[in-house]
Amino acid sequence: MPPPSKLNSADNASASCHQSENGYTDSAYSVHHEKDLVDLLQFSSAKESDDHLKEFSEALRTVAKALRRAAEGKAAAQAEAAEWKRKYSLEKERNRKLEVERIESNGDRKEPRADAVTNQTVPCNQRIEHCEPCCGRDGICSHDVLQNEENFTVSDARTGRNEWKRKASFKLSWWCKGEDSDQHKHDIVSFEKGNITTAERSSKQISLKWESDPQNVLVLTKPHSITVRVLCSELVRWLKEEKRLDVFVEPRVKSELLAESTYFNFVRTWEDEKEIAFLHTKLDLVVTLGGDGTVLWGPVPPVVPFSLGSLGFMTPFHSEDYRECLESVLKGPVSITLRHRLQCHVIRDAAKSEYEREEPILVLNEVTIDRGISSFLTNLECYCDDTFVTRVQGDGLILSTTSGSTAYSLAAGGSMVHPQVPGILFTPICPHSLSFRPLILPEHVTLRIQVPFNSRGHAWASFDGKDRKELAAGDALVCSMAPWPVPTACHRDSTSDFLQSIHEGLHWNVRKTQSFDGPRDA
Repeated sequence: MPPPSKLNSADNASASCHQSENGYTDSAYSVHHEKDLVDLLQFSSAKESDDHLKEFSEALRTVAKALRRAAEGKAAAQAEAAEWKRKYSLEKERNRKLEVERIESNGDRKEPRADAVTNQTVPCNQRIEHCEPCCGRDGICSHDVLQNEENFTVSDARTGRNEWKRKASFKLSWWCKGEDSDQHKHDIVSFEKGNITTAERSSKQISLKWESDPQNVLVLTKPHSITVRVLCSELVRWLKEEKRLDVFVEPRVKSELLAESTYFNFVRTWEDEKEIAFLHTKLDLVVTLGGDGTVLWGPVPPVVPFSLGSLGFMTPFHSEDYRECLESVLKGPVSITLRHRLQCHVIRDAAKSEYEREEPILVLNEVTIDRGISSFLTNLECYCDDTFVTRVQGDGLILSTTSGSTAYSLAAGGSMVHPQVPGILFTPICPHSLSFRPLILPEHVTLRIQVPFNSRGHAWASFDGKDRKELAAGDALVCSMAPWPVPTACHRDSTSDFLQSIHEGLHWNVRKTQSFDGPRDA
């Protein structure tokens, strides 16, 4: 039998061997397994780090693109602000010189040059002493004098000569209801005893008064209508024979008139699209026959719209009374509604800057962004002056002028708004939300509607129901108020015509009157 010491040493050796088999004391065995564990951890961390790096790089690219756009937008805004400041200074100095010349000539109006356009703006709150005699005489406060004497010629097809009669000058002014009326006061913000107060507002009904007789009239017609064609030939004949006016029509209309009779050789038209851009410099008046959607280019002369029986909210004049209506308009003064328009640009995702945009489109009623033929919800990100507004998930979105508030926007649940209220209507189409209500935004904002990269389908934009454009992921539509309103003649005044149109066109709030012989309060 071995001694106890040997037994203990054997047991210790056995335990030592057992411990090494379990990995506690065998250093070589431990090192081997630690290397495997480190390799496994490095492989897993490398794979996870690659995924994180991809996400991080995508985020960095997105942030870099946003920062680049922000920097470009800031630079553009600064450049635009500097340009407007320069223009304002020039205009201010020019108006000061004109005022000095007017005072020196004892109030006699100085004739503008034939090769220049004179735009004088004399706010009443700065020229009150000159407004009071004007208001006392005929109830008109002169705010803006718009005169246009540029040289522009269009070939006469009959004589071959380039002849233009001089464009009529006119005066746009705020209409006041006499000296004794409270509405004669001007818009003034004052600070009295620490309080901000405003004077009673003057009537903002605008009046047009001719300073010389109109000479050139453009007649626009709704196509494919026998009734309109007959009325057009009668109207053109009357304007030439009775009023001695030069009449312009679209090339299509001139062909129709000449097919009817060679008598209409005196009618003028334009040869190409370039001439359309300059028509407003010589046309005194535009007469539209049928429909609301016949107005077309940038600056627009005063428009007299005639209705031919269809539902029209901008056509207060009836075609059967065209002689009396045009006699009144040509004689003047006549009330005017300035109808604001939207100016829209499409910016593609491939664009390197905000300036790489497609040609602007002017909209009188609304621009609609919808899902087109796609079965998926429209997914649109909306920004207002670079501030995130909301994400539209539904059938689409309507950006409408106040003149277009009685059109598609009304059908989608938007409010009816007086056309002279400056604003942009933000109306969703069938939103998949119970809390998405329409908005009315101020007219000075810029709206950006963008299709996000995670959108399931493309969107489609239509402008006044036409000129449809596809918007892919990353594309954006930018809308702001156009600088050129459409001045339309009123039958009575702007408010009366608006209320009459919603009463007659929509039968607004028509309800059978409650019987008077029912129960009464005690």
